[in-house]
Amino acid sequence: MTPKDHLMLQSLINALDHPFVLIDSGYRIVVANWAYREAYGEEETERVVGRHCYEVSHHADRPCHLNGEDCPLQHVLQEQEAHTVFHTHYDFHGQPEHVRITGHPVQGPQGEPLLGESISRLSAGLEIDCEEMQLIGDSPALLEAVDQLRRVAHSDVGVLLIGESGVGKDLAARYVHGESARRGGAFQVVDCSTISADLFESELFGHEPGSFTGCAGRKQGLFELADGGTLFLDEIGELPLSMQAKLLRALETGQFRRLGGQRTLEADVRVVTATNRNLAAMVEAGTFREDLYYRLACITVVLPTLRERREDIQPLAEFLLARINRDNGTHCTLSRAALARLSEYDFPGNIRELRNILRRAVALCGQGTIQVADLGLDHAPQARSRGAAAPQPATSVPENGEEPLSLRDLEVRSIQELLSRYDGQRKPVAEALGVSERTLYRKLKRYGLR
Repeated sequence: MTPKDHLMLQSLINALDHPFVLIDSGYRIVVANWAYREAYGEEETERVVGRHCYEVSHHADRPCHLNGEDCPLQHVLQEQEAHTVFHTHYDFHGQPEHVRITGHPVQGPQGEPLLGESISRLSAGLEIDCEEMQLIGDSPALLEAVDQLRRVAHSDVGVLLIGESGVGKDLAARYVHGESARRGGAFQVVDCSTISADLFESELFGHEPGSFTGCAGRKQGLFELADGGTLFLDEIGELPLSMQAKLLRALETGQFRRLGGQRTLEADVRVVTATNRNLAAMVEAGTFREDLYYRLACITVVLPTLRERREDIQPLAEFLLARINRDNGTHCTLSRAALARLSEYDFPGNIRELRNILRRAVALCGQGTIQVADLGLDHAPQARSRGAAAPQPATSVPENGEEPLSLRDLEVRSIQELLSRYDGQRKPVAEALGVSERTLYRKLKRYGLR
């Protein structure tokens, strides 16, 4: 590349306000904009240009695909199409940051193939505290879900979180609230699986004195208390059919009445819902209203299981153990063998099960070091070998007797429904899912959808 070509490319990419770099087929940086150099502590062009990209951003001595990561350069140069991945980069001081990388095929001045790499930082608020758990990890599966949550948080439409029990749907809901313009408002939680049908209306919308036997005073409902904030309806599939119409009306109009009240009240509420059930099958079975389903599931986010983000097990275990030690006044640590055993386990109960395993291990630990026997997993299944069938998520069998769908099938059905609703137009479907058109295109290819 001539000096004139270099200056031309440099001036073009310097106009971008996010880090951008051009990389050749040998993983060497050809041109880097100011934002890239500033992000990674490199102030002089010659300290970046000519170096391997994995040296600068990963602080590694070999390409990222050799460390088990999805390499955008390989995919882009082979397929000649854009490709998005989620990585952990390190700045000049060695501090990690989670990023979304979108690679584009670029033809150099002499016709040579180059990778144009656009880098966007994910939110710094990835670790959201909630009792004893956090959204912790840097696996691609988690980072992709968090990036989708961050993007949908900035809209005000309904979000449906789908995932097995224990994956952290409550943390994801709090993350959406914390990243939204409503973060200064209240975050109210309703666990639909723990409230009896006759108390639902009072819990959601409140009641007036004398509205039922034993009712002496006025009570504000959680819908009213969430005014200006977010209402999280966990296990929405358990919402009684009799309440679904009233919830739909409140969501569409912002208006409601307390139980036993005559005055119409108003509240500005964003609703985030979560379920491990197959709501689409429930709609077909007549146990969930179709109009409410489409109102709640404007954007559907599927949260990964712990076995799908196995590389996060160790940091999660160490974090949870530190919390347990703090609460119990103990000083237990995990042996290498115990950490290895945890990494091999499939965790059908996900993060909640991991926490409970560690609590039990701390109680049984005698010498301050948790051994394999303390975990109580001697007869538990190990990780399935590569290529083996993935375990099925915990879903409910619909009343019409059909088999429950896996989370993959739920995502396929959600995409199919959106494609039908928007006449096959990819842009509105991608916006509804909270992903880029390129991500949607890859999902369509992966699932064989058109």
